[in-house]
Amino acid sequence: MKAVGYTDGPLIDFDTDKPVPGPRDLLVEVSAIAVNPVDTKIRGRVKPDNGVPKVLGWDAVGRVVAVGADVKNLRTGDRVWYAGDVSRSGCNAQFQCVDERIAALAPESLSDAEAAALPLTTITAWEMLFDRLQIPADEAGTDRVLLIVGASGGVGSMLVQLARQLTRATVIATASRPESKAWVERLGAHHVLDHSQSLQPQLAGTGVADITDAACVNRTGEHYADIVAMMRPQGRLCLIDDPAEPLDIKLMKQKSLSLHWEFMFTRAMFQTSDMSAQHALLSQVAQLIDKGSLQSTLGEHFGVINAANLERAHDAMKTEHTIGKVVLEGFDA
Repeated sequence: MKAVGYTDGPLIDFDTDKPVPGPRDLLVEVSAIAVNPVDTKIRGRVKPDNGVPKVLGWDAVGRVVAVGADVKNLRTGDRVWYAGDVSRSGCNAQFQCVDERIAALAPESLSDAEAAALPLTTITAWEMLFDRLQIPADEAGTDRVLLIVGASGGVGSMLVQLARQLTRATVIATASRPESKAWVERLGAHHVLDHSQSLQPQLAGTGVADITDAACVNRTGEHYADIVAMMRPQGRLCLIDDPAEPLDIKLMKQKSLSLHWEFMFTRAMFQTSDMSAQHALLSQVAQLIDKGSLQSTLGEHFGVINAANLERAHDAMKTEHTIGKVVLEGFDA
């Protein structure tokens, strides 16, 4: 099968063996993929063993062509979407094995490219909102005020949508460019702040007194002191990035604030007892999309899946200026 990977230099196109599914695995023929910052982070930190190219990619849509002996919920021929497991080989290949507990039927109303833009960011955003910040999905969340730092990227775009569609929280997004501000406003943000400037005075200008929750997609360290100052006592801060400098958690003490990490690969990596929660949430989101409640966050289509196009996509990730997700589709004949 065709695949794209790296050893110690640029991405390369290469041929390799088709994987064999384990007991709980689906063997998926990959149709479309999306690119995420985690791809470039792993590429910069992990050196492949024995010169064998490492295959990246953790966002895919495709058809199930074979199943393991213990698979229960999905079957051959199903069109599925998933983000995969960062400890296994990625989706930048014609075929990939993925545990059925972290995959689900893809939305029928979306094309392969539109659907591929969503799994990793959807899972991350869902877990941030409901597992880490624990914002209620009913009227009990009316008094919650959610700040989303870095709202125009993949995760931020899903955070805005999920918070507006499934909770009663006030949603305050940050974006620094006119086009990114317009994007998050279309997705439903009540207010938009410019994260290239101090956030606290801008919040005061909206008429909102404070925030109860903060979801930081990027630049947490840059805005940390501002966020703590804006936060209501007993608030929650959740982050997914890797601040360059340690956060001074003592700043959180007087308000009894709590700090939470979100890493969407945790369930798959550690085979947690609730691993199938990702199958369930992807199934629920697919239904919401097909009802028209949520939309794809596809930003740009970079063409077929090959080394040259993926290299270009990785470069785009490093700028942190992409709106929505970068997607690739199909393989060279």
